[in-house]
Amino acid sequence: MAAVMLAATRLLRGSGSWGRSRLRFGPKAYRQFSSGGTYPNIPLSSPLPGVPKPVFATVDGQEKFETKVTTLDNGLRVASQNKFGQFCTVGILINSGSRYEAKYLSGIAHFLEKLAFSSTARFDSKDDILLTLEKHGGICDCQTSRDTTMYAVSADSKGLDTVVGLLADVVLHPRLTDEEIEMTRMAVQFELEDLNMRPDPEPLLTEMIHEAAYRENTVGLHRFCPTENIAKMGREVLHSYLRNYYTPDRMVLAGVGVEHEHLVECARKYLLGVQPAWGGTPAADVDRSVAQYTGGIVKCGLWPSPALLSLQEGDFIPFAVLNMMMGGGGSFSAGGPGKGMFSRLYLNVLNRHHWMYNATSYHHSYEDTGLLCIHASADPRQVREMVEIITKEFILMSGTVDVVELERAKTQLMSMLMMNLESRPIIFEDVGRQVLATHSRKLPHELCTLIRSVKPEDIKRVASKMLRGKPAVAALGDLSDLPAYEHIQAALSSKDGRLPRTYRLFR
Repeated sequence: MAAVMLAATRLLRGSGSWGRSRLRFGPKAYRQFSSGGTYPNIPLSSPLPGVPKPVFATVDGQEKFETKVTTLDNGLRVASQNKFGQFCTVGILINSGSRYEAKYLSGIAHFLEKLAFSSTARFDSKDDILLTLEKHGGICDCQTSRDTTMYAVSADSKGLDTVVGLLADVVLHPRLTDEEIEMTRMAVQFELEDLNMRPDPEPLLTEMIHEAAYRENTVGLHRFCPTENIAKMGREVLHSYLRNYYTPDRMVLAGVGVEHEHLVECARKYLLGVQPAWGGTPAADVDRSVAQYTGGIVKCGLWPSPALLSLQEGDFIPFAVLNMMMGGGGSFSAGGPGKGMFSRLYLNVLNRHHWMYNATSYHHSYEDTGLLCIHASADPRQVREMVEIITKEFILMSGTVDVVELERAKTQLMSMLMMNLESRPIIFEDVGRQVLATHSRKLPHELCTLIRSVKPEDIKRVASKMLRGKPAVAALGDLSDLPAYEHIQAALSSKDGRLPRTYRLFR
């Protein structure tokens, strides 16, 4: 504020004769710099005079917007999406992750994520990989989730051959040296310590709600490497896992901004008939189990009083619309278009209960299951009231759906979808994940058609179906006033979502 005031004062005072004439003849002096009299007042809806008529590009004779998929002889799928631009995003997605670790040490996928893009058969170190990518303006990243491991590179399209060769080497021929494994142990240990010190409890709550919803199976297994397993991670353990899950039939090579035939040619060159570092022994112990929803409660008294409630998910598109309709957020928001200020959790919860810090709806989706969650937080003394407010909102999901409310949620969901898909890396991930799960990809306009077709009765149907299952509850913080799990379950089975009344002789 002081800097702005100082600048304004200097401008008004000026210096020399110009400053005095500016003060004396301000209006006349100002008009000579004004553009008001130079150009005619033309409305924005009319073309400017003298401007050449624009010539727009046509798609006649050019490749239309489509996703192409080719399956190689070894079962690996190659998927591409045409997109204009000098740069491309290419990567390998693998059907592996923490959900497949039931027979292995928990945390292998998390460990492999930190080991990614280290030395390989062709590259002596991570620095060599980064220098190779730098020649093509490239960057790399590896991310793991509960069901997918993704190695990705964004680089100049002219370097596609180099990029695919590098990705193949990183995925199939990692050296996994003792020094790299030891450095990764330190990195994982640091991340776990950082996770426990973060003021935002959401990552821990997400882990806990999955653990509660899918007790000791598939997506309920821990995504992060437990501290006690860090020292046990070695080359033999990693090779045992890689041998079973890093196989061509569980992989997709996806690319955005590349020619499909060129990508297929590179895939045949670097990913067909290649012997991986762990040998060519066929996979023998692959976990093919389907997620089993159990429900339940997981509590931890380490953080200041948030709670998360979740229920099982069914139809993907109606639940995505329902999630958008619930919306929510923090107790403070700057508002504005697209902020979801007319969502139910804003109107019914945050606007009416000022003491609540947060109330947000989340939607976790997997190939064979999913969760619709509401994350809420408040002072420990008001945990019981907060839980009852959230259970009421769950009950209201299966009630009457206002048509205007539904149309707003569908429009917002389509808008979010289309805006996200303007980003090349997000298109890449969408292409890869869809092809990995379903062997094909639904294009944005197809998804928008499905979203538009959602009716009030669809929302009511999926919400009623969801409420028939057992709830999953995760809670962190001072939980002395948290209702019993049986009382939460009874509230979600009632007509109004109210918790059973409790009476105490002494408080």
